[in-house]
Amino acid sequence: MTDADHGAGPLQTSENLVAEIEALEAKLQAARSSITRRFIGQERVVDLTLATLLCGGHGLLVGLPGLGKTRLVEALSTVMGLNGNRVQFTPDLMPADILGSEVLETAADGSRTFRFLEGPIFCQLLMADEINRASPRTQSALLQAMQEGHVTVAGVTRPLEAPFHVLATQNPIEQEGTYPLPEAQLDRFLFQIDVPYPDRDTERAILLATTGVAAQEAHTVFSGAELMAAQRLLRRVPVGESVMEAILDLVRAFRPDEPDVSGRVAQTVAWGPGPRAAQSLMLAVRARALLEGRLAPTPGDVFKMAQPVLSHRMQLNFAARARGENLDALILETAETLLPKGAAA
Repeated sequence: MTDADHGAGPLQTSENLVAEIEALEAKLQAARSSITRRFIGQERVVDLTLATLLCGGHGLLVGLPGLGKTRLVEALSTVMGLNGNRVQFTPDLMPADILGSEVLETAADGSRTFRFLEGPIFCQLLMADEINRASPRTQSALLQAMQEGHVTVAGVTRPLEAPFHVLATQNPIEQEGTYPLPEAQLDRFLFQIDVPYPDRDTERAILLATTGVAAQEAHTVFSGAELMAAQRLLRRVPVGESVMEAILDLVRAFRPDEPDVSGRVAQTVAWGPGPRAAQSLMLAVRARALLEGRLAPTPGDVFKMAQPVLSHRMQLNFAARARGENLDALILETAETLLPKGAAA
């Protein structure tokens, strides 16, 4: 099988496909430029959130308060032309507060009927702020929407407007009054996007941009229909045999029950990623190639996307946590040993 065989057939080598990809690359560069007017610096974070929407997935933004996560999602909603809503998750939030509920109305003639009032989930980009502060019952209200694109309320299935994406935020240091997301729900997120502190130069630029009279505004680059067309185009981007094998090698290397797993992984990992991780990597490497202006991904893209795809889909065992092992370091070290020499550069 050749490097152009994993895709949608002969169209992948056509001039049409190349022209479409080049046009999409130009729009993605314009989108990135517009977002960074509002969310300064942090290029990797911006690229990962753009890749999340480009892949048609959902993202979990993990970072301390005040690092601009809400500002990033608002800018993303504007730039991608999506109707967005924000929900602040709190311990007393109920599923109906997100999904909506039926109310009994009395007409002028005295007759009574139920009317459904849509909740904030009926949008195209939902920001679930501090998702781990809500109870598991409320967290699970998002599961059907994230996986299937519709919700069921009072026995009636109601479709959500396409495209539909969830970007959730989470504070990594607060434990009191929080409910960790269950593994099944974490697996629904395409990426875990870590938002670090800005470096000194970026923080200086933030001070100058946000404490003056005029503020930079993002502008619309995509529409919902154009984003869906981009998502379909991404799935036609060719993936070579070497990239396919790198994805399979990497995902299977973290399953402690596999017969040929390394001794370190067997002694460190409690449970590893499932097939959805490989599917996510397959989409992620295509998105990274497009964001970098390339027509096809390389094994190096697998290395670069390993941490955001895998870190929330596996867990260290008790002994490894007691030893102070770092999951992200384990992912990167294992990927570096598995992938071709120089792929991590």
